[in-house]
Amino acid sequence: MANRHLARSVVLQVLFERDASSAMSLDDCVSRLADYAKEFGARESDMSFMKALLQTAIAKQKEIDEVIVRAAPEWPLEKIAAIDRNILRLGLTELLFADRAQVPAKVAINEAIELAKSFGSGSSGRFVNGVLGAVYVELGEPGKNEGSGRKKELPKNGKMPLEELVGAVVYAREGAEVYLALVHDIFGHWTLSKGKLQPEEKHEDGVRRKVKEEIGLEVDVEEQLGENEYIANDSNASGGKKKRHARYFLARAVFADISLKKEGGLDDAQWFPLASVGDLNFYDDILPVVTRAINILAQRGRK
Repeated sequence: MANRHLARSVVLQVLFERDASSAMSLDDCVSRLADYAKEFGARESDMSFMKALLQTAIAKQKEIDEVIVRAAPEWPLEKIAAIDRNILRLGLTELLFADRAQVPAKVAINEAIELAKSFGSGSSGRFVNGVLGAVYVELGEPGKNEGSGRKKELPKNGKMPLEELVGAVVYAREGAEVYLALVHDIFGHWTLSKGKLQPEEKHEDGVRRKVKEEIGLEVDVEEQLGENEYIANDSNASGGKKKRHARYFLARAVFADISLKKEGGLDDAQWFPLASVGDLNFYDDILPVVTRAINILAQRGRK
């Protein structure tokens, strides 16, 4: 791990230099990466890791910067210290886009904090921890309980606010092809149209309302696919946490243009042929719901 920490330090130097010079091309960055790797004494065997990390950070910078703005709204991006800004970019590259089997979420965050302590100011570690921690919670705290038997802490009053959500796998048929309508968030994942269930609102009505609001499609709700619960941040709640309980349904629409309502952290929405959905990046808790929908639709197609 010490070698990989050094490798991340090398990548950080290039990102920092690139941030100060808009004239650096990707080829320039890769060339500087090799120079810094020699200067810092990084292992040659880590060069492919460093290149991949650097290239992803550069390619995804726009999306990553949007995440920083969302997670630290009181700090305009240009006002964040340059070293902290690029440590966040590096940490978010791994937190959002790395293979979690290779770089668990906690490792991505801890490595970024250590870089902040080494290269930033006295407050950099706390700042980086706060921003990445907020994103980690929004992601559903992946890997939180790995290697630990500790239970999640409840607020002091012993109760956690419960928020009911509804969502849907929206599908349509166009000729012999089946398509799914999915939305994309600024954390780099494809996911489902989902939102709060209003007081006294039936689940099916909530699905129809939310899909119409979010992507402009009228749907017929067919059957429930599954449900899950997770803990989210809530600054208004005692203990700062709330429990979200989500129910997901299969809903049919007419194959028509999608009109995305760009708010709530969404930046794209598309129709995908059923056969290509398996290649997309989903959240761990959403994937079983999508898989069940695909299986149901595939079985119907065979009848």
